[in-house]
Amino acid sequence: MRASEVIKRIVITQDAVSLIEKENKITFIVDPRATKKDIKKAVEELYDVKVVKVNTLITPLGEKKAYVKLSAETPASELAIKLGIF
Repeated sequence: MRASEVIKRIVITQDAVSLIEKENKITFIVDPRATKKDIKKAVEELYDVKVVKVNTLITPLGEKKAYVKLSAETPASELAIKLGIF
């Protein structure tokens, strides 16, 4: 699975923005077939950041949501600025 196929879109909600600031995490909607390793590889490849951990869940709408924790050397706020969230 290609990196561009794994990541569908970024989640921009008040809760997602607070995770960026407090826990250094970015939230994405991803392909339901993507594994945590696929998600980690795609985020590192697409955004040139270091991923520490990936947690996933299936939303009530049937979408797969991934919470991606970035390393301390790559602040999520910088990635959020690149992506136009802030």
